[in-house]
Amino acid sequence: MSISIATIKEELENKVGSRIKLVVQTGRKRQTERHGVLSEIYPSVFIVNLDQDENSFERVSYSYADILTHSVEVKFHDHTEEPVE
Repeated sequence: MSISIATIKEELENKVGSRIKLVVQTGRKRQTERHGVLSEIYPSVFIVNLDQDENSFERVSYSYADILTHSVEVKFHDHTEEPVE
């Protein structure tokens, strides 16, 4: 199956309001893990409200291309731990 930005966006649109886990590539062999709620979907980006007990800032945004290029891995807590790809 061919993955495109449109299919990634469609999958995320169906999950707005769901608990989410983000694994972000932050450099060579380094990853950052963040937890929050998928709050908003825009034409080019999606926004996650982060859990305040873990993070010093409240929101982050990523582009759909970040998921496509595997810079960001998205997992939803509500369902199986399958990444969006």
